[in-house]
Amino acid sequence: MTNSKKDLLNKIDKNLTQIKEKNPLTHCITNSVTINDCANAVLAIGGSPFMAEDAEELAEVVTIADVLVINIGKLSKEQINSMHVSAKVANETKTPIVLDPVGVGVTQLRNKTTLDLINDYDIAAIRGNISEIKSIAKLVGVIDENNTAKGVDVNIDDIITEENLSANGEIIKELANKLSTTILASGPIDILSDGTTTIAIDNGDDMMPLITGSGCMLSSIVGTCIGGSAPLEGTLIAILAMNLAGEKARVKVEEKDEGTGSFRTYLIDYLYKTNAESLVNESNIEIL
Repeated sequence: MTNSKKDLLNKIDKNLTQIKEKNPLTHCITNSVTINDCANAVLAIGGSPFMAEDAEELAEVVTIADVLVINIGKLSKEQINSMHVSAKVANETKTPIVLDPVGVGVTQLRNKTTLDLINDYDIAAIRGNISEIKSIAKLVGVIDENNTAKGVDVNIDDIITEENLSANGEIIKELANKLSTTILASGPIDILSDGTTTIAIDNGDDMMPLITGSGCMLSSIVGTCIGGSAPLEGTLIAILAMNLAGEKARVKVEEKDEGTGSFRTYLIDYLYKTNAESLVNESNIEIL
């Protein structure tokens, strides 16, 4: 059954309270470039970060974790092995997995790693920019158009706009159905789908891509929120919290005539101050 906008907003208070009370242990295999920001974002939203990737302790860590977040941003053979060890145990223990396919579509290694994880394990949610999500859609046969990712950034031809929102929503919905997962494609307008309900989220600020790690932080808090809630509802809370924190951080930066370094700090501050009333009243969402 498709959720209505009212249904989704009505669940936010209960789900956010549940997330904060549970304080989900969020096991992140992420990249060294953004690991500190990811840990702070998880703490700010109400989770407990655990950054382990040594194969000797992974099985033990996953067994006690509430969620596993896998970020392929800076791959090595050892880290890829750790991802597979963790994902296998996570499926055995019914621990949800969130995948951030950073840079998929750029290199064959990233394509293979992403496909192996998707094909070999049950993934609760995938969070990437629209170019990364379209690259996955092409790799699994949902679309056949050529799509060249631009490093870890969005290809300008893929940017989600009002004009292409419906078409992109259909691609993401079909991909979510095919992979039996929840997918969040982030951009100027974000699209979230579990294959049944597809949501456009028009919040956020254009300073967010100007700091390293905003996408990785988002994937980590998606993990925390799914660790304390259901995949669709948890991911919606995460993207709204991140976007609204970005809006408030931008206002603060402009008030004080500051720049991206201060924006990064304020972003964490406002993630910490996330509350249900703000998520409900300041969200701009549409059911597609």
